[in-house]
Amino acid sequence: MNVLLNIIWVVFGGLMIAIEYAISSVLMMVTIIGIPFGLQTLKLAVVALWPFGTDVVGGSWPNGCLAGIMNVIWWFVGGIPIALTHLLWGVIFCITIVGIPFGMQHFKLMRLAIFPFGKDINL
Repeated sequence: MNVLLNIIWVVFGGLMIAIEYAISSVLMMVTIIGIPFGLQTLKLAVVALWPFGTDVVGGSWPNGCLAGIMNVIWWFVGGIPIALTHLLWGVIFCITIVGIPFGMQHFKLMRLAIFPFGKDINL
């Protein structure tokens, strides 16, 4: 079932979202300062490409103060607008019964977009 839902997701916009995340990741990695943020955007791209069957869990690196500081900086770099976009799409998809699974994936992406540092992805 996850494979079918992932194929539908990719055809109807998931590929575009993943490409946007990958392009923004490359643009962030142009500078040395942006490399950690670019790596986190790649994490978003992986989940945006195949969201069904992936779990986002708290990871072991970075922990403590570093993850908190990087998450706060991330909010201002782009985390809040990305999260609001996923919130909007999640609400739109959840209006219909058929769209609820896709809306729930947008909510999962929204949580990752707000706090990407210190999270791991289980495929």
